[in-house]
Amino acid sequence: MALARRRLLSTALLTLAAAFLAMAAALPAAAQERFITIASTTSTEQSGLFAHILPIFKQQTGIEVRVVAVGTGQALAIARRGDADALLVHDRVGEDKFVAEGYGIDRRDVMYNDFVLIGPKSDPAKIKGTKDATAAFKKIAEAKAPFASRGDDSGTHRMELRFWKAAGVDVKGAGAGWYRELGSGMGPTLNTAAGMNAYVLSDRATWGNFKNRQNLEILVEGDPKLFNPYGSILVNPAKHPHVKAADAKKWHEWLTTEPGQKAIASFKIGGEQLFFPNAKAGS
Repeated sequence: MALARRRLLSTALLTLAAAFLAMAAALPAAAQERFITIASTTSTEQSGLFAHILPIFKQQTGIEVRVVAVGTGQALAIARRGDADALLVHDRVGEDKFVAEGYGIDRRDVMYNDFVLIGPKSDPAKIKGTKDATAAFKKIAEAKAPFASRGDDSGTHRMELRFWKAAGVDVKGAGAGWYRELGSGMGPTLNTAAGMNAYVLSDRATWGNFKNRQNLEILVEGDPKLFNPYGSILVNPAKHPHVKAADAKKWHEWLTTEPGQKAIASFKIGGEQLFFPNAKAGS
C-alpha cells in the first residue's frame, strides 16, 4: 500500500511539473505577442470596415491591431497623450493641427466616402432632393424639426457644426427643444434619431450597416461639401518614446499602399462599396 501511494504521489508530481513546464514555455510566446493600438472613429468600427481589414493585415504581417473607437476629437486627445501608436480619423482641420503641434508625423490620405443628411420620410422641413446641404440645414432650423446631433466632438459632429455656422444658425441657443445633443457614437445617434423621427447627419458607411432605420431615409446627398476624407497619422515617437513606432509604421504603410488599399476597396455591404481608397504618400 505504501509503495502504491508513493507511485501515485510520484505520478502526480510529474504531471504537475509537466504542467508548469508547459506554462513556462508559453510565457515567452505571450510576451512576444505583437500588437499596436489605433485610435480611430466610430464610423470605421461600426460600419464593419475594421472587422474586414484587420484580419487581413494580421495575416500578412503577424501584427494585431487593437482599436479604440471614439469620436475624432477624442481619438486625437488619446494620441496626444501617447495612449495610441497611430490614428485613423476624419477631420482634416484637426489632423493638420495635431501634426503642426508636433504630436503626429507623416499624415497620409487613406480613403474617402461622404456624409448624408437623413430624416423621416414625412420630411417636415421639406429638404428631400436638395442639392445644397447648407440650405437644407437652414430649412431644418426654420421648421424647428427634431434634429439628433452626436454632440461628441467627432469628425461628423465637427462637420455638422460647420454646416450650422454656414447656415447662420446658433444651435447652442436652440435650448432643449428641436435640437438634441446626445454625446454618443454614430450608431446610437442613428438609433435615437429613428426613435425621435429626427433629422441626423451620418457618414454613409455607418448608415449602410445600420439596420434599425424605421421611418428614416437619405434625403440630401451629393453636395461636394459632404465629402468625407480619412487620414492616417503616426504618433510622433519624439514626443512619446514608448510608442510602438516600427510596427505602427508597418500598419501605416500597409494601409496606404496596394495591400491595404485593396483590402479597403473590397469591403462592401449589400454589394455596395462604402469606402474608396485614395492614398498618396505625404498627402
